[in-house]
Amino acid sequence: MSATTGTFNIGDTSVNMPVKAGTIGPSVVDIGKLYAQTGMFTYDPGFTSTASCESEITYIDGDEGVLLYRGYPIDQLAEHGDHLETCYLLLYGQLPTAAQKKDFDHRITRHTMVHEQMARFFQGLRRDAHPMAIMVASVGALSAFYHDSTDISDPRQRMIASFRLIAKMPTLAAMAYKYSIGQPFVYPKNELGYAENFLRMCYAVPCEEYKINPIFARALDRIFILHADHEQNASTSTVRLAGSSGANPFACIAAGVACLWGPAHGGANEAALKMLTEIGTVENIPKFIARAKDKNDPFRLMGFGHRVYKNYDPRAKIMQQTCHEVLGQLGMKDDPLLDVAVELERIALSDEYFIEKKLYPNIDFYSGITLKAMGFPVSMFTVLFAVARVSGWIAQWKEMIEDPGQKIGRPRQLYIGSPKRDYVPIAERVTK
Repeated sequence: MSATTGTFNIGDTSVNMPVKAGTIGPSVVDIGKLYAQTGMFTYDPGFTSTASCESEITYIDGDEGVLLYRGYPIDQLAEHGDHLETCYLLLYGQLPTAAQKKDFDHRITRHTMVHEQMARFFQGLRRDAHPMAIMVASVGALSAFYHDSTDISDPRQRMIASFRLIAKMPTLAAMAYKYSIGQPFVYPKNELGYAENFLRMCYAVPCEEYKINPIFARALDRIFILHADHEQNASTSTVRLAGSSGANPFACIAAGVACLWGPAHGGANEAALKMLTEIGTVENIPKFIARAKDKNDPFRLMGFGHRVYKNYDPRAKIMQQTCHEVLGQLGMKDDPLLDVAVELERIALSDEYFIEKKLYPNIDFYSGITLKAMGFPVSMFTVLFAVARVSGWIAQWKEMIEDPGQKIGRPRQLYIGSPKRDYVPIAERVTK
């Protein structure tokens, strides 16, 4: 990383600030000493123009539709690799050799079981609890069951905690699903892959053998890869902020899960599916397209366009292919919701209004349809997002902990409340 100096004026004061350039992407102005030199802070609601850290993990170019994990294009990883290979890449910075991959897969697989007392922990929750509420509670509770890997100053404990979180997250997610529908928990099987194991833990029942659909398993594995990391988004920033205080990794990831639960973040594919339900039938599509084009109508087409990607979402291309593979496997011709989705996709890819405004279907549009077709209820969509994202959260947390320059997060504010005033005894107060 190279650095130069930039000069700008605030009133009569001339300020010199370092300008740092990354490997690729825009440069940043280092304002670390701005307050000391000027007595002023910057104002950036949502931190949309602020780099909160240096990172080597993920790069996004929203204008060009680029997403790189450690320099590797997302489409290449999703097409040629698997999720655990992506986890290894995010954690260690390089793709594993065959021997490293075998060892890593073995370690993750042997950590998939959770402490048996966790089953009784679940029994303290209501059956109708939202699966994400269960995930927030159970992920945070891991620190009580695995307190031998909460010392963040010990590299070995950090490594074990990382393996445990990546391995146990799908187990907890499957337990949350099973608990919500009143079925018994299904233990993981060591001979199965990551996505295969998760599908079996979700859908198997004791009274019959469960046959894993390889197309479903591959589709879910791709979903995990595509959602594994996405730079400094809200939940990742939450994990880093929690971690900056020295909190244990299980607590930090639980904080990330809680943030992901927000409908503006992890609930986007759920919102897209709700929109398809609102449209109802193919015949209703023109009416809703007209509403979407009407500036005075508050209706929005969910699952189209993206806040970061001003061009096509690079993940959507892989997700589109995966979605059609799943639908083709099922031959779902009688589901009106999926008929609406396919027709809406066709219109969005050919209508001049959508093309001009670059409102292409994004990953949330396709992932919502795919997960529904695979049998997951809407309440599980964000849970699956959390399972996918845990590897990115852990990689970001690990990078932050190992950064010698990291500090506890402490954003500043622009105070607009009352100026200093004196306390008035209650008998003397009057209503204004």
